[in-house]
Amino acid sequence: MEIQTQTLFNETLKTINERHSIRLFSDKPVSDEAINLILQAANKAPSAHNQQSWRFIVITGEKKRQLVELVSNKANEFPKASSVLLRMASRSIAGAPVVIAVANTGDLIEHGTNLFNIDQQVAYDFFRTMEIQSSAAAVENLLLAATSLGLASVWLGILFLIKDEVLTLLGEPKGEFMAVIPIGYPLKQTKGPEKRPLEMIVKYLN
Repeated sequence: MEIQTQTLFNETLKTINERHSIRLFSDKPVSDEAINLILQAANKAPSAHNQQSWRFIVITGEKKRQLVELVSNKANEFPKASSVLLRMASRSIAGAPVVIAVANTGDLIEHGTNLFNIDQQVAYDFFRTMEIQSSAAAVENLLLAATSLGLASVWLGILFLIKDEVLTLLGEPKGEFMAVIPIGYPLKQTKGPEKRPLEMIVKYLN
C-alpha cells in the first residue's frame, strides 16, 4: 500500500506509469516553449564520457511533408507486415504538429576508439554500443518529458528499416542510431497496454 501511495503522489513515477505510445494527434499546435522543455530534458540524459553524441532535429512544415512522402513511398518496397507498419508510421508523422528525430553523431565512437589502446574493432564495437545506449536514453527522457506536459508521442521504431534514407533527408551523416518521434496533443485519451508482471521478468540472485 505504501508503494502504491508513493506512485500516486510521486510525479516522476506517475509520468512513467502514464507514458504510452499514442499515434493519433489533434490539430492543436505545440508551443515552442514545450518543445524546448522536451529537448532540454532529452539533453539531460546520461551519456558515455559525457560526449552527448546526439543531435535533435525538429521537423515541421515542408520537411515533415517530405518525410511523410519518403516513408510512404518506401513502404512499397517491403513485404506486407513491414509495409503496413511503415504506412501507419507515415500517418502518425503526417498527423503530428511536430516531429523530433534523434540521431547520433559518431563523436563518441571516434573519441573512444582513439582513446582506448586496445584492438580497434573491439574499441569500435564498445563505443558504438555506448553511443546507441546514450541516444536511446535521450529518447526515453524526451518521451517522459512530453508525457509530463500532457503531450502524446510515439517512437516509430519501424523507421529503422529505412534509417539511412531518413538520415539523408534530414541532412545527417549515416550513423548507428536514428529515432523519429511524432509529438502532439492526443486526439483522444487512451490507456497503454498491460505490462507483464514482474515475477515473469525479474531474476533475483543472492
